[in-house]
Amino acid sequence: MLAHLLLEPGKIAYQEVETPVPGPGEVVVRVSTALTCGTDLKAFLRGHPKMPMPTLFGHEFAGDVAFAGKDVRRFREGDAVMAVPTAPCRSCYYCKHEQENLCTTIMDNMVLGAYAEYVKLPAPVVETNMFPKAKSLGYAEAALLEPLSCVVHAIDRLNVRPDDTVLIIGAGAISLLHLLVLKNEGVHDVIVLGRRQYRAQAAIDLGAKVILASEPDQAQAEILAATHGRGADVVIECTGQPSVWEQAIHYARRGGTVVLFGGCPSGTRVSFDTARLHYDQITLMSPFHFTPRDVRKAQRLLGEGRIDGRPLITGTYTFPDLYQVLALLQQGQGIKYALVPQGA
Repeated sequence: MLAHLLLEPGKIAYQEVETPVPGPGEVVVRVSTALTCGTDLKAFLRGHPKMPMPTLFGHEFAGDVAFAGKDVRRFREGDAVMAVPTAPCRSCYYCKHEQENLCTTIMDNMVLGAYAEYVKLPAPVVETNMFPKAKSLGYAEAALLEPLSCVVHAIDRLNVRPDDTVLIIGAGAISLLHLLVLKNEGVHDVIVLGRRQYRAQAAIDLGAKVILASEPDQAQAEILAATHGRGADVVIECTGQPSVWEQAIHYARRGGTVVLFGGCPSGTRVSFDTARLHYDQITLMSPFHFTPRDVRKAQRLLGEGRIDGRPLITGTYTFPDLYQVLALLQQGQGIKYALVPQGA
């Protein structure tokens, strides 16, 4: 089969590799759509500790079961499916304490290779985190299951109130998914802090207020003005930039919560104003990954049409165009792109 390999930072190859064969409990999915992701772009630009190179590339996908291994009960060949790329062991300390997102082995067998004709899913993913795709749901929207699960994990830990003012820092795909989930939860007052007009307009179209600001002092002044001088009840940081992590606490009101969602580069250190944290009682949260409960909820949100991810998908390209698509994202163009097999 043809598949993209990430050979080293900045270098990918689209080449023939062996078509995977499913073992017991495993399935091989014929990829109908794979989506670009901020993590993939970071891995392409600078590498990733969980993606030793050379490696198959891509992890957001939906498709049809091409081959089912022995002991697969819930699915058969030809089924349209959606899945996330990991599943917990269910037996370690964290799994037994309902923190499956922190499972000690959850990243050991992460599914990579969505930018390919076929991708193999291990038995734990098939058993726990793969679902039939609703007929009403397009493959591209179904491929949003993984990032949406991460967002659900974050927001469900917040217990956000409908009358809260929530500030989202960044206007990329993850930020817009936060916006969609918050709107579904009944939160009306959502502000998106962004820098690019194109993405800011997408946030406006999805029901957010937008502040365009490139300097922290300007952003802080506009956020205070928009919140009657208090600051936001909840601040969700989605850029993964250390300087923005540090600034985020100054956008929250006294007693507010700051969600540090965006992952910073490995080895990064940040510092916070301790007086602001302590005397203004700022709560810091740093959610990671998702649990099976989050995946099930994300699947329902998509399958029932409560989350419409189509506005997040800027365009569709074929698999050989991946390098071109990554270049567009690197230039700040678009939000997410769908990649499909040639002739699809």
